[in-house]
Amino acid sequence: MDRLYERCCGIDVHKKMIVACFKCGNDQEIREYGTTTSELRELTAWLLNEKCEMIAMESTASYWKPLYNIFELSGLDAIVVNARDMKTVPGRKTDVKDAEWIADLLQHGLLKASYVPDREQRELREASRYRKSLIEERSRELNRLQKMLEGANIKLSSFTSDINGKSSRRILNALIEGKKLDEEQLQELLHGSMHKKIPEIMKAVDGILTPLQKQLIKNIIDHIDDMSKRIEDMDKLISNYLDKYQKAIKQLDEVPGIGIQSAETILAEIGLEMKRFPTDAHISSWAGLAPGNNESAGKRRNSKTTKGNKILKTTLIQCAKSAVKKEGTFFYAQYQRLVVRRGKNRAIVAVAHSMLIAIYHMLKENKPYKELGEDYYNQFNKERKINAYLKKLYALGWKPEIATQQT
Repeated sequence: MDRLYERCCGIDVHKKMIVACFKCGNDQEIREYGTTTSELRELTAWLLNEKCEMIAMESTASYWKPLYNIFELSGLDAIVVNARDMKTVPGRKTDVKDAEWIADLLQHGLLKASYVPDREQRELREASRYRKSLIEERSRELNRLQKMLEGANIKLSSFTSDINGKSSRRILNALIEGKKLDEEQLQELLHGSMHKKIPEIMKAVDGILTPLQKQLIKNIIDHIDDMSKRIEDMDKLISNYLDKYQKAIKQLDEVPGIGIQSAETILAEIGLEMKRFPTDAHISSWAGLAPGNNESAGKRRNSKTTKGNKILKTTLIQCAKSAVKKEGTFFYAQYQRLVVRRGKNRAIVAVAHSMLIAIYHMLKENKPYKELGEDYYNQFNKERKINAYLKKLYALGWKPEIATQQT
């Protein structure tokens, strides 16, 4: 096979050590280093001295990040490769053989580089992902609070839309303090629109709270408040680093189902430059929203979506669930068309796929979102659709009015 790189290096990465195999033509040299910054600088100096053209390493957990940071600052070209794209021969696995195998594949151009954004975007990603993990943790705490209230025979969530809302929190604080609530006290605790629910809420809060349960509920509420404060702090921190993203955030906010926070998360994952993805099919596959290939004997079969960026995929699916609720939109019509024959989950993933395609073209072509409308699908193959609906009507026993009048 032809050699793409004459001088290259393959690195097997671990937590406490790395094994580097430098290839120059048919010759190779193997060295071992630690993973501290000073030792990584020694590795960098060696590769610079050898005039290395390209470096490849496996994306092992987060252990590749220190190496990539040093190489980036030193001006060395490096790629990170998914482990499944460079598996070696089974039964012959050692650290040295892994490094040799990576270097050999790299030398002949047989490795597929993973998308690694620049340092600024990587840091923004970390902040965005940390905020997402805080939001998920707060949701888990709210579920624990709900379970605790159910165990105390308090059915507050049956009559309030938000267990963490102002009215609900006032009621919970009063119950923790041991107050016996009556209708007059509930009038003061509830906001105006909930006054009509006072008889139901009176029955819902008539529970059995032991001193231990009160203390547990208080601790959970304190944790929820602490998580809410941390999320607000992260919102402020992230907003300070989004100056160049403001225009794109406003563009994405126009898409049904996507809010400011979701737009920030999406842009932190994909960035602003779409040159990295040649087509919308590439970014869909990278995000894990494209259907997989499953074809045999010329027949395509049902297949699962590909593996991809979990944060981007889950965020878009959440946005899709919100978008399909807005009647009169393209996404609403697409969901209604697919949910009948494909089911809810597949229909939601299809809508998320369409949303990502729209985002890709908006960012690449710098265009605003254009709503296609609910009747978009009706503009194609009108005669086929009319005939299909007529067949269904005939099957149900319907006859045209002209034919019935003549008879």
